[in-house]
Amino acid sequence: MTATPAPQPARADSHDLIRVHGARENNLQDVSVDLPKRRLTVFTGVSGSGKSSLVFGTVAAESQRLINETYSAFVQGFMPTLARPDVDVLEGLTTAIIVDQERLGANSRSTVGTVTDANAMLRILFSRLGDPHIGSPQAYSFNVPTVRASGAIEVQQGHKRKERVSFEQIGGMCARCEGMGKVNDVDLTALYDDAKSLDEGALTVPGYTMDGWYGRIFRASGLFPPDRPIREFTEKQLHGLLYQEPTKIKVEGINVTYEGIIPKIQKSFLAKDVDAMQPHIRAFVERAFTFRTCPECDGTRLNEGARSSRIRGRSIADLCAMQITDLAAWVRDLDEPGVAPLLGALRDTLDSFVEIGLGYLSLDRPSGTLSGGEAQRTKMIRHLGSSLTDVTYVFDEPTVGLHPHDIARMNDLLLRLRDKGNTVLVVEHKPEAIAIADHVVDLGPGAGTEGGHVVFEGTVEGLRASGTLTGRHLDDRATLKPSVRTPTGALEVRGATTHNLQGVDVDVPLGVLVVVTGVAGSGKSSLIHGSVAGRDGVVAIDQGAIRGSRRSNPATYTGLLEPIRKAFAKANGVKPALFSANSEGACPVCNGAGVVYTDLGMMAGVSTTCEVCEGRRFQAEVLEYRLGGRDISEVLAMPATVAEEFFAAGESRIPATHAILQRLVDVGLGYVTLGQPLTTLSGGERQRLKLATHLGDKGGVYVLDEPTTGLHLADVENLLGLLDRLVDAGKSVVVIEHHQAVMAHADWIIDLGPGAGHGGGRVVFEGTPADLAAARSTLTGEHLAQYVGA
Repeated sequence: MTATPAPQPARADSHDLIRVHGARENNLQDVSVDLPKRRLTVFTGVSGSGKSSLVFGTVAAESQRLINETYSAFVQGFMPTLARPDVDVLEGLTTAIIVDQERLGANSRSTVGTVTDANAMLRILFSRLGDPHIGSPQAYSFNVPTVRASGAIEVQQGHKRKERVSFEQIGGMCARCEGMGKVNDVDLTALYDDAKSLDEGALTVPGYTMDGWYGRIFRASGLFPPDRPIREFTEKQLHGLLYQEPTKIKVEGINVTYEGIIPKIQKSFLAKDVDAMQPHIRAFVERAFTFRTCPECDGTRLNEGARSSRIRGRSIADLCAMQITDLAAWVRDLDEPGVAPLLGALRDTLDSFVEIGLGYLSLDRPSGTLSGGEAQRTKMIRHLGSSLTDVTYVFDEPTVGLHPHDIARMNDLLLRLRDKGNTVLVVEHKPEAIAIADHVVDLGPGAGTEGGHVVFEGTVEGLRASGTLTGRHLDDRATLKPSVRTPTGALEVRGATTHNLQGVDVDVPLGVLVVVTGVAGSGKSSLIHGSVAGRDGVVAIDQGAIRGSRRSNPATYTGLLEPIRKAFAKANGVKPALFSANSEGACPVCNGAGVVYTDLGMMAGVSTTCEVCEGRRFQAEVLEYRLGGRDISEVLAMPATVAEEFFAAGESRIPATHAILQRLVDVGLGYVTLGQPLTTLSGGERQRLKLATHLGDKGGVYVLDEPTTGLHLADVENLLGLLDRLVDAGKSVVVIEHHQAVMAHADWIIDLGPGAGHGGGRVVFEGTPADLAAARSTLTGEHLAQYVGA
């Protein structure tokens, strides 16, 4: 049964409200709002209007800060001091749980099963019912090795005596691949230059130099001569350098552990997801290592003992590899009264995956491969069965990546959280998600410095009648084009079998706007990224993390910073390097990051604004130099639209910046500041930034993956205009998209399905949007027909 919005109380007193008064975080302009507790409030407004600053930067941030203050002084001593948000009054806060689109971590040992506890429940199940019985739950864990040890310890039994004891830990980890599912082959020539000695700098592994601590350890090991070329090492000496097991040695009187270079690299570099590495580390890993499925465990990560234990003919590896919809059905058929509570909890978790539209995943899917939307929905599963009530749940566009068919299910889940007595705050653009709100806060009227005001607060009906930008566009419905373009050719795809594709044959038209649709998990990305992207002349632009560090920003990524630095240097008669926060001009305390990062181990790391440069990233003396009356930090704080005007005339005129800034505006990023860290951009913003850098490319085919992500209703029309301009300029544009306005605007639609996972992977429609809406033969066709009123 579908939940309905909760009835509004006749009159809310202060105990039923989260009161925000005088919020000025980022671009907020003394914002004051009263948010009803135990209701669902949706925050709307154009990108950059201040929604995240209010919800995440003010309400959720203050909740986190106050929770940290409840820890003991001892514990707080190990934690950073979180700054209080810039707000006059914040009252009525409850514990905030943030469910955002951040990826689920870069640890390659993390899977969908481990992050949701489904894997832990399966391990307990096998420890009770598995045949043969091989031990406790850890015997089925690919993260726990098998350890056997013995030794002598002292025990007190009236008098001290030595006693021989043995210790055994039975884990499920495959010894060959150490629970990774893959083994690597290393290219030794990428690790060192064998013509040189270690003292001469033979090692080419990032960070491994003889100048520092590593050099002292190498010299003290005594396993090899550091002054002799590596090619002259004996077999034993080379083994000591490359493969030595952990060995205790003394370095300048200090007990340390020496380990060969290869196992050391495997632990420090290869335990992380490749895309999360710093660029120079990633380049080294990709150069030095090749990966293949472990021949011992066949990629299951588990040793023979764990694989041999079965329930009804299935091993735990078999179950984790099943599509979750199939696994849920298998568990439902398992009738074992002795573990009934455990089976009930496992069924609920697996059913939550299906409810939330993730039934096409498997539990052994690495969590780092999930999209931002998939990651957010996976995090939701942790909370659906929670016993906590009167909690504030904060969501960041939970409909990202969802087909219109799935948005209704997401809405039900949000309403269920509310109906358990929780406050639900949602940042959202989709009209279907805004429609279920009990309360709406619309920010604007524009973005950046032109935003930061509450332009409407009230009901959805009130928003419709408000005349705000969101209100005017809330009921926008695109119309089908009266005529479509004629293709100039086609890209042929034959027998595509990537992931769940079932031998797909399809022709992707060229010279037109092609939209690829289908429910989440139907095979859209598998088809396009697996069979179209990568071909000559194809520029594929996705929402993946932009390769770069926390120091990267739009100015560095687009090449904009270079002409700006040179202009500052010329105007002030100094070196350009002073105007780089990654070079000579950097603040010495935060090293030009603007913030100080604190790693909290198991907990999420925290960043705090540098107290010396106050987040400006540069040394004080560098900020004395001006161009057009502005210092370099002020220029980097400009939105692209303001910067375009600033660099267009007068002494600050820099012609080389015009084309880059114009492209940023064209892709809808005019509100983004030049110095905003790339790590803070949403998936949609990252994709549009990539698109801006590729607009001048000579490639003939552009592939975009859900470019409407994060776009306000009013901005979708601008995106369609940009896509039209690309096609009219002779480009071919292929868009993976769920937004009906983009579908209606297409020249050709390829619809995959009919379902997700092994229920999808087939082309269920090819043709024009008008034909798809008229036929209503697929889920997409049904929703498109409703959208355009066909």
